[in-house]
Amino acid sequence: MHRSPRRFAANTTLQRSLASSVEAPKELAKGDAAVESPQPHPPRARPGYDPATDKVGVLLLNLGGPDTLDDVRPFLYNLFADPDIIRLPRAISWLQPLIAWGISTRRAPKAREAYESIGGGSPLRRLTDEQGAALRAALGAAGVPVTVAVAMRYWAPFTDAALAKLRDAGVNKVVVLPLYPQYSVSTTGSSLRALRECLERDPAARSMRFAVVPHWCGRPGYVSARVVIFFSAHGVPVKYVEAGDPYQSEMEWCVKLVVRELRARGLGNRCTLAYQSRVGPVQWLTPYTDDAIRELGAEGVHGLLAVPIAFVSEHIETLEEIDMEYRELAEESGIKVWGRAPAMNSYPPFIQDLAEAVLEALPQTDRAEDDPLTIKKIYRLAPVNRRAKKARHPWLRRVLKDMAIFGGGGAYMKPE
Repeated sequence: MHRSPRRFAANTTLQRSLASSVEAPKELAKGDAAVESPQPHPPRARPGYDPATDKVGVLLLNLGGPDTLDDVRPFLYNLFADPDIIRLPRAISWLQPLIAWGISTRRAPKAREAYESIGGGSPLRRLTDEQGAALRAALGAAGVPVTVAVAMRYWAPFTDAALAKLRDAGVNKVVVLPLYPQYSVSTTGSSLRALRECLERDPAARSMRFAVVPHWCGRPGYVSARVVIFFSAHGVPVKYVEAGDPYQSEMEWCVKLVVRELRARGLGNRCTLAYQSRVGPVQWLTPYTDDAIRELGAEGVHGLLAVPIAFVSEHIETLEEIDMEYRELAEESGIKVWGRAPAMNSYPPFIQDLAEAVLEALPQTDRAEDDPLTIKKIYRLAPVNRRAKKARHPWLRRVLKDMAIFGGGGAYMKPE
C-alpha cells in the first residue's frame, strides 16, 4: 500500500556550491562572469509598460531537480505523478499515485548513482537562479525593472511559492517565460497547467495580468550561439506528437535554423538529430541517441560534437547522460573524438535575447482576457486532473486526498 509522502528539506548550500563539470569555451566563461555588468537605467515607458502604474514580474518555468541525494526519490515521484508525463486511460487514472510511487521507488537507486556522479544533486536550480539574475540585469538596463521568480515543476521552488513572491512584491503584470526552447505539452504545457491551477487556488494572485512566451527556439539569440554536429534532444512519446503536440516540428525547425546559421558561417559539417532520455516501453521519437551513435560509429565517423539542443541549463541529462553514458558508448562504437557544446546557462547574448522576448511579450498584458486563469492558452493545455473525484470508492478518495496536493499534476512530495 502506498505510504503518505514524507516532507524533505531542500539543501540550498549544496545546490549553490555545485559546479558544472563541463568547461565552457573562454567566450562563454567570460560572458557568464560579466552577465551582471549591465547598469540599470531609470525606468522609462515603452509598449506594455508605464513606470507610473506598472510593476513587472518575470516568471521563469523550469523542470527542477533534486538538491540532494535524499531528494531523488520524491523528485521522481513528482515527475511520474504528472499525467502529462505518464498518461493513463481515464478508467484507471486514479492509479497514477500508486504507479508513480512504484516507478520512483524502482528507479531511485540508479538515479541516485547518476546524481552522485555529478556532485550529489542537480545544478539546475542554481543555474536557473543565475539566469534569472542575468535577465533582471538585462531588463533593468533596458529601463524595465522587474522581479524575477522561479517556478520549478517537480521540485522546490514550486509554482505556488513563485506566485507568492510576485504577489508579495506588488507585481501587477507578469511575463511567463518557460525555459523550454520548444513547446511540448509535457514541458511547457504541464508547467502552464500547474500555473493555472495555482491561480485557481490563490484568489489574490488572480489580480495580476499575464502574458506567455510559449516557445522561442527560433530566436536569434538561441540559434546563432550554437556550433553543432550531433544534436541530441529530449524525446517525447510518439503518441503525444500524433495527438497534436508540436514538439517534434519545432525541434526540426530549430535544427534547420541552426544548420542554416552554420552554413552561413562556412561550416559544412554533417548534422544529425536524435532523441534521448526515453522512459518505459512505449514508442518515443526516433532515432534514439544511443542507436544513432552506434550507427555513426559503424559508418566509421571519427568524431562527434554533441549539442544538447533542448536544454538551456546543465543538469542530469547533460552532465551524466551525455557526458558519461553517451561518451562511453561513442568510444565503444569506435568514435575516436568526442566533444560536447556547453548549455547556454547565462551566456550574455542568450540572456539578452530572452530579455527582448520579455519586452516583446509585455504589451500582451494589456490585451489579456479579463479572466487571468486562461493564461493566454497556447496550443492546448492538458485538462485539470480530477482523479480524486473520479475514484469509485470513498475510502480510495480519502487515501488519495490524504496523499496528495491535487491540481499540480499529481501528488507532490514537497520539501519544507
